[in-house]
Amino acid sequence: MFMFGKRSKEKMVGVHVDLIRVMKRALELSPVDFSITEGLRTAERQKELVAAGASKTMNSRHITGHAMDVGAFVGSELRWDFGLYLQIAEAVRIASIELNIPIVWGACWSQVGQTSDLSASVARYVEQKRRDGGKPLIDGPHFELWKGLYA
Repeated sequence: MFMFGKRSKEKMVGVHVDLIRVMKRALELSPVDFSITEGLRTAERQKELVAAGASKTMNSRHITGHAMDVGAFVGSELRWDFGLYLQIAEAVRIASIELNIPIVWGACWSQVGQTSDLSASVARYVEQKRRDGGKPLIDGPHFELWKGLYA
């Protein structure tokens, strides 16, 4: 079983307790080790990320403590392979259901607890965005509390 280290715990400071509960449970369930790379952000930090092209909006849920980003580890190596994040998202999906806390995943921008097939949810999101003439934003490391319940 994996456990969050000191740095991840520091990144959780100021994040809504329900999101912390889900992510802790997800780490217990996940076949992939992961850490918290971003939690609560200041508006200044968000401006920096937008200016650098690392974020698209100043309305980030990170600013209110309603979002976290994760980083997947294989051994001691931080990895960005999408398949690893799909496995983490599945653990988050199960934790979300168990704890009755609705979580939105940044790879499909829908509630993970409302699907049994996350890959299909990502494909539907991409198809819908393209059909609407937009460009999909696939943010696999990003998880947030659903706005409908957590404003």
